[in-house]
Amino acid sequence: MSQSTLTQLRTPPSLEPGTLRIVPLGGLGEIGRNMAVFEIDSKLLVVDCGVLFPEEHQPGVDLILPDFSYIEDRLDDVVGVVLTHGHEDHIGAVPYLLRMRQDIPLIGSQLTLALVEAKLAEHRITPYTLTVAEGQIEQFGPFECEFVAVNHSIPDALAVFLRTAAGTVLHTGDFKMDQLPLDGRITDLRAFARLGEEGVDLFMADSTNADIPGFTTAEKEIGPVLERLFGQVQKRIIVASFSSHIHRVQQVLDAAAAHGRHVAFVGRSMVRNMNIAAKLGFLNVPEGILVDLKNVEDFPDDRIVLMSTGSQGEPMAALSRMANGDHRIQVGKGDTVILASSLIPGNENAVFRVINGLLKLGAEVIHKGNAKVHVSGHAAAGELLYCYNILRPKNALPVHGETRHLIANGRLAEQTGVPAENVLLADDGSVIDLKDGTARIVGQIECGYVYVDGSSIGEITDADLKDRRILGEEGFISVITVVNRSTGQIVSGPEIHARGFAEDDSVFDDIKPKIISALEEAVVNNTDHTTYQLQQVVRRVIGTWVNKRHRRRPMIVPVVLEA
Repeated sequence: MSQSTLTQLRTPPSLEPGTLRIVPLGGLGEIGRNMAVFEIDSKLLVVDCGVLFPEEHQPGVDLILPDFSYIEDRLDDVVGVVLTHGHEDHIGAVPYLLRMRQDIPLIGSQLTLALVEAKLAEHRITPYTLTVAEGQIEQFGPFECEFVAVNHSIPDALAVFLRTAAGTVLHTGDFKMDQLPLDGRITDLRAFARLGEEGVDLFMADSTNADIPGFTTAEKEIGPVLERLFGQVQKRIIVASFSSHIHRVQQVLDAAAAHGRHVAFVGRSMVRNMNIAAKLGFLNVPEGILVDLKNVEDFPDDRIVLMSTGSQGEPMAALSRMANGDHRIQVGKGDTVILASSLIPGNENAVFRVINGLLKLGAEVIHKGNAKVHVSGHAAAGELLYCYNILRPKNALPVHGETRHLIANGRLAEQTGVPAENVLLADDGSVIDLKDGTARIVGQIECGYVYVDGSSIGEITDADLKDRRILGEEGFISVITVVNRSTGQIVSGPEIHARGFAEDDSVFDDIKPKIISALEEAVVNNTDHTTYQLQQVVRRVIGTWVNKRHRRRPMIVPVVLEA
């Protein structure tokens, strides 16, 4: 396999005429933030524009965006943004891109665009959209795009086949090959075979389950499990899922109807998305089954199901707030909570924290680990092998996955006959050029995380997050001292205050004489000293003492004033 690493950062060469350049700006080495930029003849086409959700080591961050700096000076060259499906990790960053240029055309299926438009309405952006369906072919500048039906955990997902002067690319988006899907819409392997006969120069395939052997379980197997659970539970049922998992919500509605229960949607995004899905006919809502959340107390516990957000342990989502006891829904003994979702890597601790909180409140918690209440939306190794054998691509670029997933996908490509040198293991920011049927990694661009923190976008840096972690884990110490500039004597202080370090500031009594001595010596020995130099003296003295005495590394803020 041909591999790019960030340690081999090099500037890519100028793009030659008749060459297709592909630059992934997210989704490689991570689950989320999916975005790829295609360029030929000075025009750009973007496929997907998603967000990544923060992990515990990124405190205070709301979302993580792709780094748009690669295209921000060339937004007028962007002929469109193709959205493969409506999950947040593929559409969540669209509002932030359209803030930079609002009339970039958005291309996607009916449901995908409806979800995007609802999101953009919250940002007061009215987009220019083009609705496409499987089998449709559209021309966007030098890119001819053919759309292919694929099956996923959200309806109306599409793969996109790009035809360019330099060659062809099939980008699957997220997909699996469920042969008995709830909506009857399977991954179109007949179209895959036809494209394979035409010739696929580069195959960009979903890697999320590439390290799992066999085939992903069919969605239809979940319905009977939910119906059986609903028949056994005597009190309230709370089901947590992604707010866009329409198939799972459909199964919950069907199971509730079968057992005479009403359903209330909990969480703003859940209410919004299910209203859209029902309006467009992707969600079949039995007559009279839905009730408003504020009216659930009017029904006995054995007649209510709450369909909630928060399956990934998101701090502000409904389920997390229930587990913390600060939601209008008070979870208690006899309630059953069903986590109908998989664990996104990096969210494990947050999810287990929610599970433990619910168990402490007396609820029974059912999840993928102890019952078949969820199946993945991604193709496992067996399905990917089928695709490689059907398509026979000349080159493979695994996408959408952590490094272990990308490597596993690359090995599958090799096993089916793709030459090792034509299997490209890339990073976010890798630059891949396709010409004459050959794809090669030719360089690397800077491609960092862009953090959304409240109303700020891109202002928070990794250094800021490091400071937050230090404050949260090690505490904070401030030292204020006034020094006589001419004599070097301490006029006032040092006053030492700490937060999150020790209960009583008297622990610093031992170090104060050493700070005074070090400051006086520094003033006497260096008559041209600056205030900053004196502050560094204080920082070194107290930092060394704290580290040796207390085995801690708190944030230290020294303030030295000269009188």
